[in-house]
Amino acid sequence: MKGLVLAGGSGTRLWPLSRRNFPKQFLKINGKKSLLRETVDRLLRDVFSKNDIIVITNKEYKFHVKSDLREISHIICEPEIRNTAPAIALGVKYCMERLGCDQDEVLFVFPSDHIIKPFDQFLEYMRFAEEMANKGYLITFGIRPQRPETGYGYIKASGQLSISSNPLNQINEKNETNQRDGSLSPTFLPVEKFVEKPDVPTAKRYLEEDGYYWNSGMFAFSIRTIIEEFEKYVPPIRKMLELSFDEMAHQFDRMPEVSIDHAIMERSKRIGVIPLQLYWNDIGSWDSIEDILPQDSDGNTCLGDTMSIDTRNCLIYGSKRLISTIGLEDCLIVETDDVVLVSKKGEAWKVREMVNRLKRGGRREVEEPTTTHRPWGFYTILDHGPGYKVKRVVVNPGERLSLQTHSHRSEHWVVLKGIAKVSIGDQEMIIHENESTYVPKSVLHRLENAGEIPVEIIEVQNGEYLEEDDIERFEDDYGR
Repeated sequence: MKGLVLAGGSGTRLWPLSRRNFPKQFLKINGKKSLLRETVDRLLRDVFSKNDIIVITNKEYKFHVKSDLREISHIICEPEIRNTAPAIALGVKYCMERLGCDQDEVLFVFPSDHIIKPFDQFLEYMRFAEEMANKGYLITFGIRPQRPETGYGYIKASGQLSISSNPLNQINEKNETNQRDGSLSPTFLPVEKFVEKPDVPTAKRYLEEDGYYWNSGMFAFSIRTIIEEFEKYVPPIRKMLELSFDEMAHQFDRMPEVSIDHAIMERSKRIGVIPLQLYWNDIGSWDSIEDILPQDSDGNTCLGDTMSIDTRNCLIYGSKRLISTIGLEDCLIVETDDVVLVSKKGEAWKVREMVNRLKRGGRREVEEPTTTHRPWGFYTILDHGPGYKVKRVVVNPGERLSLQTHSHRSEHWVVLKGIAKVSIGDQEMIIHENESTYVPKSVLHRLENAGEIPVEIIEVQNGEYLEEDDIERFEDDYGR
């Protein structure tokens, strides 16, 4: 049994906290760990060993994943984003070729940014799913709707399984009985259809009717079953599976850009849903954040430095500045270093539309947060203008930046904390707190942490071009 963790999504619905260059799976929303780290920690609890977990991400997030999951060695980087069906196919090939899995191996597919609890109960559902996957089914996990949600796809379950429409055996009637009486025993129901994200009236109807479930995006199947379904419904992907893993990755852009839902799940006759009777949250919008955070006596969910008067039922998410509210009700306020988002609660699903408008306007706030994480630490842009940029750079103990030059800018470094080892040209020096150095244009240089605590510096850049692509690396192991 192997676990494929999908960690390549962009998470635009949680903008401005989630950005394309630092999406929600890397955010620490539910505590001190990122959602990706929490997902893998759950799977390492009596389910998978570290060698049974394969993380699939795209090349832009490679260093984020490696930094977050230092003990996980099986990390697949998609050459480009092609949606979940090609990503899963690449994971299947990796399992067969690199891990020696045969076609009877059961694979679980997990998004990297969900919250599930209690996880001990979910283990029972997983064991049942493995049993059903071994019988040739494609398993989905459904969530009983709690509200008329328009941000999820839906699964419509059927009460019986027709032998004529499915080559497998008739489902056990006991499963249907368990589903109707609310028993916590895992149950299996055939899927009648998958439904696209509905409008509000349709979502309300689904909530009132029996048999509809939110599509959690989690799946289980044997390698044999998924290959057979690729053969039947997506022949171009099945043909790519005949290549070696390296060849498949090299030709990744030739695969159709399609989700696993559209490619297989909406078309296969071998789909079954296991309804989950536990807490699940995909942190898919700002409205869902309230489910995991505490509220005050006025129904407000507040993070950061906030002060409110006559404010009720609001979500206030602050970063560094004081947020003061007076006389507000049912509002969403999100503050980051460079963006303030204000919305009515219930309207947060329009965040994606706002992101698209900003993209069309070429706004950098869609792509990059002011703080950018790297394998060696992070940097924060404090100020910028024509000809200058000021950063706070933090390098973790034992880490260093790549050996590099810049053609269009010089840099002045002032150490605020820690001990920095600096190489500039053929000179090497140690710089302590309240000491500084200067890096001219086009001179080979490197910054390294020579101490036991993080090194913190202020970097002042000057020049006619100050973007991050003005860099030539001579050692690319660490990145900038």
